[in-house]
Amino acid sequence: MKSPRRTTLCFMIIVIYSSQATLNLNLESIVHPSILRGHEPAGEEPPRHKRAVCRPAGNEIWCSCETGYRWPQESCLPHLTCQDHGGSPAGNHCSCLKGLPPKGPFCQLRGDVTLRMSVRLNVGFQEDLRNSSSALYRSYKTDLEMAFWKGYRILPGFKMVTVTGFRPGSVVVTYEVTTTTSSPELMRKANEQVLQNLNQTYKMDYNSFQAVTSNETKFSVIPEIIFEGDTVSLVCENEVPSSNVSWYHVERRSDVQNSSRFWIYTSVLNNMTSLSRFTIYNITQGDAGEYICKLTLDIFEYEARKKINVTPIRISANEEMQVMCNSPVSLNCCSDIHVNWSKIEWKQEGKISIPGNSETDTDPRCSKYTLHANEVQCLSGSAGTQVVYTCEFTSAHGARGSKNIQVTFTSVANLIITPDPISVSEGQSLSIKCTSDVNSYDEVYWNTSAGIKIHKRFYTTRRCPNGTESVLTVKTATREWNGTYYCIFRYKNSYRVATKDVTVHPLPLESNIMVDPLEAVVPLRGSRHLKCCIEDDEDYKVTFQMDSWFFPAAKEVNGKQVCYKYDFTANSVFQCPKHVDVFCHFTNAVNNSVRSTSMKLNLVPEMTIMCQDPVIGVGEPGRVIQKLCQFSDIPSSPGGPAGGIITYECVGSQWKVKRNNCISAPINSLLQLAKALIKSPTQDKKLATYLKDLSISTGKVENEVSSFPGSLGAIINILDLLSTVPTQVNSEMMTHVLSTVNVILDKPILSTWKVLQQQQTNQSSQLLDSVERFSRALQSEDGTSLCISQTNVQMKGMVIRSGHPKSYKQSFVFADSDLWGNVAIDNFQLENLQTDSSIVTVAFPTLKTIIAQEVQGENFTNSLVMTTTVTHNITMPFSISMTFKNNNPLGGLPQCVFWNFNLANHTGGWDNSGCYVKEVNEDSVSCSCDHLTSFSILMSPDSPDPGSLLKILLDIISYIGLCFSILSLAACLVVEAVVWKSVTKNRTSYMRHTCIVNIAASLLVADIWFIVAAAIDDHHYILNETACVATTFFIHFFYLSVFFWMLTLGLMLFYRLVFILHDTSRSTQKAIAFSLGYGCPLVISVITVGATQPQEVYTRKNACWLNWEDTKALLAFIIPALIIVVVNVTITVVVITKILRPSIGDKPSKQEKSSLFQISKSIGVLTPLLGLTWGFGLATVFPGSNAVFHIVFTLLNAFQGLFILLFGCLWDQKVQEALLNKFSLSRWSSQLSKSTSLGSSTPVFSMSSPISRRFNNLFGKTGTYDVSTPETTSSSVENTSSAYSLLN
Repeated sequence: MKSPRRTTLCFMIIVIYSSQATLNLNLESIVHPSILRGHEPAGEEPPRHKRAVCRPAGNEIWCSCETGYRWPQESCLPHLTCQDHGGSPAGNHCSCLKGLPPKGPFCQLRGDVTLRMSVRLNVGFQEDLRNSSSALYRSYKTDLEMAFWKGYRILPGFKMVTVTGFRPGSVVVTYEVTTTTSSPELMRKANEQVLQNLNQTYKMDYNSFQAVTSNETKFSVIPEIIFEGDTVSLVCENEVPSSNVSWYHVERRSDVQNSSRFWIYTSVLNNMTSLSRFTIYNITQGDAGEYICKLTLDIFEYEARKKINVTPIRISANEEMQVMCNSPVSLNCCSDIHVNWSKIEWKQEGKISIPGNSETDTDPRCSKYTLHANEVQCLSGSAGTQVVYTCEFTSAHGARGSKNIQVTFTSVANLIITPDPISVSEGQSLSIKCTSDVNSYDEVYWNTSAGIKIHKRFYTTRRCPNGTESVLTVKTATREWNGTYYCIFRYKNSYRVATKDVTVHPLPLESNIMVDPLEAVVPLRGSRHLKCCIEDDEDYKVTFQMDSWFFPAAKEVNGKQVCYKYDFTANSVFQCPKHVDVFCHFTNAVNNSVRSTSMKLNLVPEMTIMCQDPVIGVGEPGRVIQKLCQFSDIPSSPGGPAGGIITYECVGSQWKVKRNNCISAPINSLLQLAKALIKSPTQDKKLATYLKDLSISTGKVENEVSSFPGSLGAIINILDLLSTVPTQVNSEMMTHVLSTVNVILDKPILSTWKVLQQQQTNQSSQLLDSVERFSRALQSEDGTSLCISQTNVQMKGMVIRSGHPKSYKQSFVFADSDLWGNVAIDNFQLENLQTDSSIVTVAFPTLKTIIAQEVQGENFTNSLVMTTTVTHNITMPFSISMTFKNNNPLGGLPQCVFWNFNLANHTGGWDNSGCYVKEVNEDSVSCSCDHLTSFSILMSPDSPDPGSLLKILLDIISYIGLCFSILSLAACLVVEAVVWKSVTKNRTSYMRHTCIVNIAASLLVADIWFIVAAAIDDHHYILNETACVATTFFIHFFYLSVFFWMLTLGLMLFYRLVFILHDTSRSTQKAIAFSLGYGCPLVISVITVGATQPQEVYTRKNACWLNWEDTKALLAFIIPALIIVVVNVTITVVVITKILRPSIGDKPSKQEKSSLFQISKSIGVLTPLLGLTWGFGLATVFPGSNAVFHIVFTLLNAFQGLFILLFGCLWDQKVQEALLNKFSLSRWSSQLSKSTSLGSSTPVFSMSSPISRRFNNLFGKTGTYDVSTPETTSSSVENTSSAYSLLN
């Protein structure tokens, strides 16, 4: 019997041999898949499970799987693997276990693995390798696949290899290898085989092999639904036992590194499984995207991808709620996603604490919180307090989402109204105060007893710390305010009401008491009937008051009119002449009284009376009196008394009508109703009916309107009153308004307008303002277009709807007037307007003619007046374009203007601010403005047309002349600097040249500012107001400085001639000169700008120069300049007379005579030139000035600098000699010295030269003055010598 040891040894040998044989068989079988398949029976697949082979290893048993099989994962984890088992490929250490698994020695068939590999060929890349059908591509593919087959067939379970393409980088070959398993060692051997089997011409780089396996890497994400704020774990599990794992975020294109929010931990389990956990704390939307988990081992890369989405927690709830105390209410919060939340909490924050109960909703997404505030928790003092409740949803992984609900707790309001009874008389004011202890409400309003809501203009409501206060105020009570008033507080569907009774006792208003006479003449010892009438038969106590005396009145009823009379007698107590004011007092039942306007009685001697009339009364010649039309000799008409005032004048022995402002009875009745309507509590409700009545009545009395200027003025006043009623105007109401306007703008009534405007100057402006107010209140009920057309007025407009794409374009044609116009607003301008705003344009063909009668001094062309308005206020810049037909036959410069209601002491006037002319054609003018109001065009025939030859010529002369002027002035300053020491050897010469230098410097700076003004003043651009004001100020200041320095020069000459024996120091003279030269201009300029700029009338509307039309600010320059011209001319005459005829004792030297004569020449020439310049400039200001004035003014103004250089500097003989001495050659210097010493030579610029001789003839003096004569040394003539000899 064999021993156990021998038996075991034999068993092991058999097992090893069998194992080796099996291994050899398998190795032989993987040379090529076709060979393997040839050995297998057709249609047979390898078994899914195969028994493992176990063998003893020392004191252990090792069980290993055959090639292509492996132990299942559940068997690997609880057992130890074989150590140092060389046959185990990388990543497959579970092929061998220590011990036999309890479920049996069965191994699983290993699945196929596709390796995506690449290798580099160190040869040049050719474009044919991109084309899979090219011969080169097929050649490379065949050779490489053959080498790959021969190399990779040694891999266990090798099936196939395929070349997938080529890419640049030398030549990078990409290919795929399909096998069941692989290890780094086998892959290195296979790669070596590939290299050996490939032609060396391919120059394959052994070190460039790379492989990416597509094995089953487990990539899991916890949780599946990720909320913003969650803690998220990304777990990457791989069977390859390597800790070389990296994470990559595709969207950020960066590797993930450990940080405060990111944490990566990688471990190897049982030396066979890699586990990498990537944790993201408080995840955000930016962390969403695709993540790559990549494990690297040798040339192998194991990669897995997973995309995660991060969802924000969205909770829906009512953000604001108002809760009435003692009323239970539920707050609800719901999430947008169906998920089981870990926790839902409710919190509150506020001044008061009102907790509630959280309830679970049937919907797991929602939570309910029920509140019930009782009186203890919600006191009246805390009513209106806000408490913020927060519902917070928390996920299982830490994400939190919350929503705030602002709850306002209100209690039932306790109202307190003015306790005292309210009893007033008509004409008095009343006030009702209604207070609540709750300051939270939806609406507070007042109603009348008829249930009509009172307009908001009559009451104010404000919140107080402890409640709310609403005050109803009536400034002038009428009988319509008699009744009960309701103060109503509404909160949701809860109403609190307080009532107050108001009693208004009858009492006539002062404006409704008609007195006769308004003014009368009473002869001494004569009498006069006085009466006061009202349209009201109430029981009043009426007395007449004269000084401190009161007299009872007699009552007389005449239809609806009740009159109270008194006979006034002028007795001997009065002295003539005497003026007496008489009033009548009306007292009602509650002892409230009102006093009428005064009746002015003038007591005169009876002998002076010449005019007598039973209705008008008596008067002396020249006496003017006023009388109410209903008490005059104007024939009365049915329908009520006439209104207005008529003025009479006593001419000879007859009363003549001087002014008739009477209003016909129907119109007067409408005027009284309009005055009552604006005092009514229900004025907005009555407006529509009244406008209809006004339109009908105006159409019926058109003849009376044309006959009575007062009736026309009354209709304008009615429209003005009604346009102030704060309510919306519909299309029907606007039609009635324009129907009324159409009547009063009809051509037959234009003559009545002329008469009316002689009496009242702002009626057309008042009408225009009324129509604009109605247009701004217009609101269309339906549709987006508005259109009303009348003969003398047209209105078109549209309503801005949300997403309205159209631009605003309207056209107006008036065939009767041969006028047309267009208005356009771009659609991008309309986008800035509020939705449902109305844009309305109203065009008038005859209003321009009416305004032309009213505004004097304007040059009008016959064109439309178009007013464009928007219902809501415009906060952004707004541009509007308009085109007007130009019917002006005279031509001229058109101006785009708008009607500025603030000009002319708020009576209105045309203004061109913000408007400019875009284009001028033969029959039209295009304008653009940056605001909305009433627009038209004016013509200025006195100004040259911008495109005319005259305007171009004037511009060329101006700019060329200014250039010459600036260069000449600069040259003058340079010459003075060069010769300064030579020509300023005494005080008089010093002061003369100081004046010349300052004249030149001031004019130089003024010319520069003039160019700046020309740059700013461009009709195609809106003037920069600040820059224009600054430019005007400096031009004004420096031009005045030129004149005042001229005055200084003249006064200095006058002083040295007249006050010969008086001597003043140089410093004193300089102080006086600079004070006069710069101080006076500064004072005048500052006063001018200070007096006019606050009213914005310092500069002209279209130019940077002193205003003329509105304030005559230009006179602040013209008057000083002309005065200085006159003074200097006078001084020149005195100086010349003094030189030619010296008085006894005056012995001026020849040098002094020459110096004084030079000064007189300078002043005599410069001053008229400067004066004439601005004289012609003043002439261009007045209307109707000829073009010659424009040309002369431009020439003289442009060449002022050249005149100063020639006559003020170079004409000076000493300046000429100093320049010759400075720049002449030595021989010229010697000749000059010789001529000077002998006195026989004449310098080029001497007084006897041809040039100077011509100017000398102007003063009647010829000859040569020897300026080099030595000064007299005698002390007795020293002062005189200093006055004359060094003036040159």
